[in-house]
Formats: sequence, C-alpha cells, structure tokens
Amino acid sequence: MAGKPKLHYSNGRGKMESIRWLLATAGVEFEEQFIEKKEDLEKLRNDGYLLFQQVPMVEIDGMKMVQARAIGSYIAAKYNLYGKDLKERAWIDMYVEGTTDLMGMIMLLPFQPADTKEKNLALIIERATTRYFPVYEKALKDHGQDYLVGNKLSWADIHLLEAILMAEECKPDILSAFPLLQAFKGRTSNIPTIKKFLQPGSQRKPPIDEKGVAMVKKIYDI
Repeated sequence: MAGKPKLHYSNGRGKMESIRWLLATAGVEFEEQFIEKKEDLEKLRNDGYLLFQQVPMVEIDGMKMVQARAIGSYIAAKYNLYGKDLKERAWIDMYVEGTTDLMGMIMLLPFQPADTKEKNLALIIERATTRYFPVYEKALKDHGQDYLVGNKLSWADIHLLEAILMAEECKPDILSAFPLLQAFKGRTSNIPTIKKFLQPGSQRKPPIDEKGVAMVKKIYDI
C-alpha cells in the first residue's frame, strides 16, 4: 500500500492550501514537511526534487509533483472530483482558474506595502462582487443544481468554497448580494470531510500574520 502523500511547503496557506483542501475533501490523510528556513528549500533543490526549483511539491504515487495546477489536476482526477468527460473537465478548469485569480489577489495582499493595502483590498472586494461571484451565482441559478458542474461535487466547488471563505476574511458580508452562493456555502461546508477540515485542529492553515510574512520573505527571497 502506498504511503500518505507528503506535502513540502512552508507552514502557511500559499499555493499549497488548495491542495490541502482537495486531499482533505477526498478523505485522504497527508503528511507535511514544513520548509522553515532557506536551507530547507535549498536542500530540496540540491537533491533534485524540484523540477523548476520551486514549491509546492507533493510526493504522491511515487512521484515528486510540482506546479500547483498540475498537482491539483492529478488529485482531482485520482479522487473522482474532475467531472465525467472532457466538457465537464473544461468547465471545472474554467471555474477553478477564475477562483485562482481571485484567491491570488487575496494571497498577495499581506505582502503589499501598507500605503497600498487599502486600495488593493477595495479592488479585491470590487472584483469578487462584480467579476467573479456573479459568474458562480448565475451558474447555480441557470441549472438549479447543488453543484457547479454535473450536479456532483467537484474541484470547482471545493475551490469556490475556499475562495468564498478567503473573501469573507476580507469582508464578512461579501456574499450579501448572492443568496445562492450563501446556500452553496452552507451545503458544501457541511459535507462531512469538509466540515472536519474546517474544525479547529485540522491541517487547514490560518490567514498569514506579520510573522508569517517575514518568514516567507526570508525563505523565498521576496
């Protein structure tokens, strides 16, 4: 029997968090090897484990996988969270790319200069409420189903819930104009494996704080 997937990343959200979400939703236990200093990252590079010298890296099924998108696609397909055919997969990909764009903006916020944070936070809220969330609200309205694609839980739903929760950390009432997304959040948050992941003590990471920002900057030379 293959061992648990092993995740190599710093002890924070970043690009690994969506991978944690996928594994947790699939009910897959995983181990984490935290990169705590620059030397830890250099060792992975020197050992030839990082195809493009970058993390996240996940050891799974005898592979040392890099590139968050590739890792996510592999896990989603492996655990039947990637649609039933090419068209469904294309829709899942489009939805995931949309939420990735929004989450990327939120992820970068703590690393931006203090004098631009207010402006960038306003931009995140504007984009979430006028560009991204309306797409998902309309999709749920148009097909009247519980999930975004094929009326079955997929990577698109998991990613959207993660994005919603991140956006609510920026503005708690950000879903006020999106009743179907509010209902979606309630439904998906109560899926047993997701509910477990959202409980205190899970491997879900909290929002990054100033200490975390300083550590990430030091490790990755940002």
